[in-house]
Amino acid sequence: MYLPPEFISYTSALFGPERWHAFVQSLEQPAATSVRLNPWKVPADPIFPDAEPVPWCQQGYWLKERPNFTLDPLLHAGAYYVQEAGSLFLDHVLRQYVQTPVLALDLCAAPGGKSTLMRAALPEGSMLVSNEPDRRRANILLENMLKQGHPDVLVTHNHARDFAQTNWQVDLILTDVPCSGEGLFRRDENAVQEWSVSNVHYCQQRQRQILQDIWPCLRAGGLLVYSTCTFNTQENEENVHFIMQELGAETLPVTTAPEWKITGSLLADFSGPVYRFIPGITRSEGLFMAVLRKTGTPQAHVMLPGSARRHAEGHRLMHVLSNGIAAQEQKGKEQIPSAAQALSLNGPEYPRVELPLEQARRYLHRESLVLPAGTPRGFVLVTYAGQPLGFMKNLGERANNLYPKNWAIRSL
Repeated sequence: MYLPPEFISYTSALFGPERWHAFVQSLEQPAATSVRLNPWKVPADPIFPDAEPVPWCQQGYWLKERPNFTLDPLLHAGAYYVQEAGSLFLDHVLRQYVQTPVLALDLCAAPGGKSTLMRAALPEGSMLVSNEPDRRRANILLENMLKQGHPDVLVTHNHARDFAQTNWQVDLILTDVPCSGEGLFRRDENAVQEWSVSNVHYCQQRQRQILQDIWPCLRAGGLLVYSTCTFNTQENEENVHFIMQELGAETLPVTTAPEWKITGSLLADFSGPVYRFIPGITRSEGLFMAVLRKTGTPQAHVMLPGSARRHAEGHRLMHVLSNGIAAQEQKGKEQIPSAAQALSLNGPEYPRVELPLEQARRYLHRESLVLPAGTPRGFVLVTYAGQPLGFMKNLGERANNLYPKNWAIRSL
């Protein structure tokens, strides 16, 4: 694999000969495939029975080979999420430090892997605000959060500065900030092509601005999880030092096992606990993560989930894409049950029809189907392997497919 000369000279010196050699070798190997089950829909793992558990995530598994996920109805049902193993470390962090209900914010959440993980790892009674500043990516985030099915999620499309202007106060913030993407080189050739020293510096300044904008929203004593998918110290240790010294925070240790082969800081003069996942060393792609607690007198929860909903809906700056699970949608002159309602954990009481695999795929392709004789007329919830996929309107001789156009499989 081609690597930019400036990246080679800097990163090889940062890693040291042994780590650098292992990293370069890993680039010639296929990336491991991992998934995370949705614990409310699939509490155990009958989907991938030969999978190997990811030790730092309760519902995470490595697969022996990569299937065609697009054609698996269980993926579209929200039964699991395809997620890189390193990012699953967030599950371990949250379970160590969050034992009581919180109001949490995932600031840069699309496409939704860490957000769906957060909602699964947080204690019941918590509320998650899953936010994405980019509108196109926000629509992808919305789809994935609705498919997960949990009602205590707000999906928003805002910039960090918008939250500060609305006086939000939250207990936990995840800032998985946009970065130079060095940790994705094995999986994304575009990341290699777009890399440059100037982009690293640009990303660092952008990350600091995001942190400064959102910092007033974190209550004193609240937790900030800072993460990137890159290796350089400018976007990692230097930014953690910036948070500590300029914004006011202390780093917190996370318990790990030696066999996980997670690397700490690569700077000799940096003493705080940070966590690096390096391909060839750790069984993952590249990831950096640090956990920080905001200094100041710890406060009790200052905004409850119910007030968070009202606060979001009532403020002119907040762009709310979803405030829980919508029960119905307007289609022409008719009210129809929403796709989100079909996938909700508090599923609706409608007649159900179980589809075999090929019919389930055709349904997700938005084809018309003929349902079995005896199926009641009207709205019907279709399922695959017991998992709801969505609604159809049975007319007798045929059934209209109500699966959302923008969610549909493009090709079978």
